[in-house]
Amino acid sequence: MNRLIITAALCVSAVNMTDAQTVEVDEVSATAVEPWPIVIAHRGASGYLPEHTLEAAAYAHALGADYIEQDCVLTKDRVPVVLHDITLNRTTNVAEVFPDRKHDDGKWYAFDFTLAELNQLQVHERYAGERSNRFPRGKSEFHICTLRQQIELIQGLDQSCETQTGLYIELKQPARHHAEGLDIAREILKVLQEYDLHEAEDHIYLQCFENAELRRLRDELKCRLPLIQLLGFPPSKEKVREYARYVDGLGLAIKCVFQGMSDDPDPQPRLTDIIRIAHQHSLQVHVWTLRKDALPKGVNSPELLLDWLVQKSGADGVFSDHPDVVVRWRERTNPVVNAGPFRLIHQ
Repeated sequence: MNRLIITAALCVSAVNMTDAQTVEVDEVSATAVEPWPIVIAHRGASGYLPEHTLEAAAYAHALGADYIEQDCVLTKDRVPVVLHDITLNRTTNVAEVFPDRKHDDGKWYAFDFTLAELNQLQVHERYAGERSNRFPRGKSEFHICTLRQQIELIQGLDQSCETQTGLYIELKQPARHHAEGLDIAREILKVLQEYDLHEAEDHIYLQCFENAELRRLRDELKCRLPLIQLLGFPPSKEKVREYARYVDGLGLAIKCVFQGMSDDPDPQPRLTDIIRIAHQHSLQVHVWTLRKDALPKGVNSPELLLDWLVQKSGADGVFSDHPDVVVRWRERTNPVVNAGPFRLIHQ
């Protein structure tokens, strides 16, 4: 996976440069510019292997993802583990191994278990049966992994493959963790510090739905990493302006950008202007989640949806269960060259 390295001067000049023009560039102010859009492997290559396992992370790396996502929750002994839910029901065999540990709501919660206990569980595909082409249950054996394990796996693969792959970490339900006497933000930052990962240029995003915790990361915990406000609904212009005070970007559900097809005889996509508004406030926008086996109604191919999300609307990044689909589309369309100015990040 190649990273594009150009200078800030070149980035600014390239927008208006014709074929006949040349530009001289100082070599003293090189700035890393990532591919556009960045490809974020949603829960690893979760369209092909059970989500958030080491195997799913390794395959996402092999498929060429720029970033690999880690949703994190804490164990009872305060270890960040990579799980999408704070509960264990939908992706593990916890009911078989610990039948008496469920709450009155019928669920098992990760922070009730030590890491040693979670290591006794097996992980399976969330959508098996719902999406028949996903990894079948009962085939092979998968386990919960820690954030440390994913970091070391990705760093090891980067070394052996001569690549640079980023981490995209979500803090899951910090308020609920606080209610249990657990501080997920501090524990994640502590792990990152162990690997000397704490600066903006370290190719790490932290994301969260809870704006109070994002403000705390920026103000109280003095986090220098790029922060992403996750949203499942289109924010107002006023809210975008507010978010821009403490985060570096928005993580928007696809429905915030693409709102279906028009009712015309020749149907056209109904696209919002939320990305344009976010860009006016210097915010990146990463959209979630592109799944080739669960496309929105009226969309007959993931490539068509990518055309609308990236080339028409300007999304800076795309989360996908199938990161190879986005990588191949990017290679074919090369929007960095064809669709406008380069996207500078981590400034």
